Amino acid sequence: MMDCRTKYPILLVHGMGFRDEPICYWGRIPKVLRAHGAEVFFGGQEANASVERNAELLVKRLERVLAETGAEKVNVIAHSKGGMETRYLISTLKQGGRIASLTTISTPHNGSAAMDKLMKLRPIMKLVGVGTDVFKLIGGDKKPDTYRCFEQLTTGYMKRFNAANPDDTRVHYRSCAFLMKHWYSDIIMAVPYIGVLLLNGRSDGFLTPSEVTHGEHRGTFTGTGYRGMSHCDEADLRRMRCGVTNLDTGEKFRDITDMYIRLVSELKEKGL
Repeated sequence: MMDCRTKYPILLVHGMGFRDEPICYWGRIPKVLRAHGAEVFFGGQEANASVERNAELLVKRLERVLAETGAEKVNVIAHSKGGMETRYLISTLKQGGRIASLTTISTPHNGSAAMDKLMKLRPIMKLVGVGTDVFKLIGGDKKPDTYRCFEQLTTGYMKRFNAANPDDTRVHYRSCAFLMKHWYSDIIMAVPYIGVLLLNGRSDGFLTPSEVTHGEHRGTFTGTGYRGMSHCDEADLRRMRCGVTNLDTGEKFRDITDMYIRLVSELKEKGL
């Protein structure tokens, strides 16, 4: 059995649209990692707040985790926009000395070409943003800003973001990409998958591998079944058992949770 007893605790940082509670954003992953010896905590930031606000919230959560565990640092695993928030935390908020590693799961480090197209429909996107903010306020967000989140996913914003948030040499950066196999693999992601396919190639329904690569590229993963892996599947939002293949290395996993066990066990092997 792989050992996930890392030197530093694991902080799981969720992406846009959901919160850590009351339904766990990360599905079965935290329970499985803990069963393999890992100390696991959640980022606890808001669902649809801006990168800046959520990064400020992550500072407070980071301080609590370090105080509770007595650790000097944490290993962060972040999905989607959560990776941007963690990079802002590290670089702009000067918390790099408290972060041992950052593993990003489909984070739009290079921006989304699909979002660039959508943002040309500015009035519609603003309307969608306002409507979504109402629901997020009901769901517990204090300062939802969905339209700002949309802006922060564009290639132009991320170009400026990357210039302002260079990597910290004290932090080990890794990234993972994912692919659906067909437009019908995930009915929720079907329409965006087709749009991205026509515009920029195969994706997880939202982001292509070239848009999410940053630091040490750990591979492009897909499911062994007909579906592949969608943007929802890769964080185990559906709690759906699915075999996974690393297309770059050929390594296979019985389930998405086993892939996370591998990612964490690698950190332990590196002394993190």
